[in-house]
Amino acid sequence: MIDFRPFYQQIATSSLSAWLETLPLQLKQWEKSAHGDYAKWAKIVDFLPNRTACINLADKVEARLDTPLSEGEMQRLVYHLKQLMPWRKGPYHLHGVHIDCEWRSDFKWDRVLPHLAPLKDRTILDVGCGSGYHMWRMVGEGAKMVVGIDPTELFLCQFEVVRKLLNNDRRANLIPLGIEQMQPLHAFDTVFSMGVLYHRKSPLDHLSQLKNQLVKGGELVLETLVIDGDVNDVLVPADRYAKMKNVYFIPSVPALINWLEKVGFKNVRCVDQAVTTLEEQRKTDWLENESLIDFLDPKDLSKTIEGYPAPKRAVILANN
Repeated sequence: MIDFRPFYQQIATSSLSAWLETLPLQLKQWEKSAHGDYAKWAKIVDFLPNRTACINLADKVEARLDTPLSEGEMQRLVYHLKQLMPWRKGPYHLHGVHIDCEWRSDFKWDRVLPHLAPLKDRTILDVGCGSGYHMWRMVGEGAKMVVGIDPTELFLCQFEVVRKLLNNDRRANLIPLGIEQMQPLHAFDTVFSMGVLYHRKSPLDHLSQLKNQLVKGGELVLETLVIDGDVNDVLVPADRYAKMKNVYFIPSVPALINWLEKVGFKNVRCVDQAVTTLEEQRKTDWLENESLIDFLDPKDLSKTIEGYPAPKRAVILANN
């Protein structure tokens, strides 16, 4: 099983120390109810080669070996990595293996990064972090500490595999909880919530939870699905949206800005809007499931298969 004690030691003397009042007990309870395959997935970390690599996190997530793996070692590495499919957010370049994930998450990062307050020396929270691709890019920008939260056990094990191949780098950590389980810490300089808001039944509660994690003056980076429209326009899908069952509210940008201001955020501004392309989200050899092309109307790619506007995403920045 994955050992969280190094993280406890890491935050004991940091601005996150108050989290130790609740976190260890929460994670013990989480382990008791974890997915049935969690133990199998977690063991894969132990099977990976212990090789020191040259790390590049500045413009990709890469671990490069001076002496390449043998053919047998490479086959074993690919085998173990494929036991953790589907790989959704990436890509990763690890010991000669290119994990070509469903999402080209570097596209999103390239859209977001130019607008951010510098991440150097910041303590950062990444809500709904998936397998942690963007966390490593934050480390590459000089972040002091990045904490990701995501309750999905598979993502935790993918993250720990990547961490081991990145020389067991401890500047990023993934905690398998949801934002609603976190006490208000008011300790993070930057909080990211990317691809989460539309999955929340109460979006204003989610925005308040994000605000409760920020230091005074800290920056929120919110990336989410949006529709065209004015301050009163919000799409509430009747059943599914792009085949997803758990999509509740998709606001227009003006409506979203209004929500943020209602919960107390300041200096709220939209810095990017982009329609999701078939180059950014697509099926690969590292994904057995359907992908974006299967979620769109084959006769009109500007609509989802249900007839709603095709996925369009906006990046909103705000300050606490």
